[in-house]
Amino acid sequence: MDVELLTTTRAFRRRLDLTRPVSRRELLDCLDVAVHAPSGTNRQPWRFLVIEDPAIKREVAEYYRKGFAAYLSARTPRPDQRRDLASGRYLAEHLHEVPALVLVCSPGRPPATPLQLASFYGSIYPMVWNLLLALHARGLGSTLTTAHLAFEREVAELLGIPFEDVSQVALLPVAHLKPGPDSTPGRRTPAAELTRWEHWDNG
Repeated sequence: MDVELLTTTRAFRRRLDLTRPVSRRELLDCLDVAVHAPSGTNRQPWRFLVIEDPAIKREVAEYYRKGFAAYLSARTPRPDQRRDLASGRYLAEHLHEVPALVLVCSPGRPPATPLQLASFYGSIYPMVWNLLLALHARGLGSTLTTAHLAFEREVAELLGIPFEDVSQVALLPVAHLKPGPDSTPGRRTPAAELTRWEHWDNG
């Protein structure tokens, strides 16, 4: 198990190199790794739309910025979240400059019950994590974003996605990484502080 890859793959935003192209071959190699993720009843529900055209990226980025602004206005960040929010704001401002946007989609619309929702998203997010790992292993980086989903129908119309038949699940901005501290694990709360045994009241 590549512990270093697992502990150093994170949400890359500021370190995305906005000037260096990402080849389609590199993207397809990473997607070929990603699709080996498990899914419910092995249905493999992922579909991908890669956006490289500058004009289309600008339009998608406008919807993303509006969604991100609404997200910020609805919350009061804790002091320890300010750095991450500043990083998110940077990405929102520069999303249109990222070499490739990978829009992850799934057939159907999200169901209503918690059980069905868990299966719907649980069958696609492991693939997204696989993709993030595969990208990082090749010197590329990304982050899972969803802010544009506040305008999913508008983005679907822009990109020719049949809204009633296909759900957008995540948008991944993909770029080569600028040099940085890849070998440093991110800050995380130890699992022992988050784990209970046998009963929820047993801390």
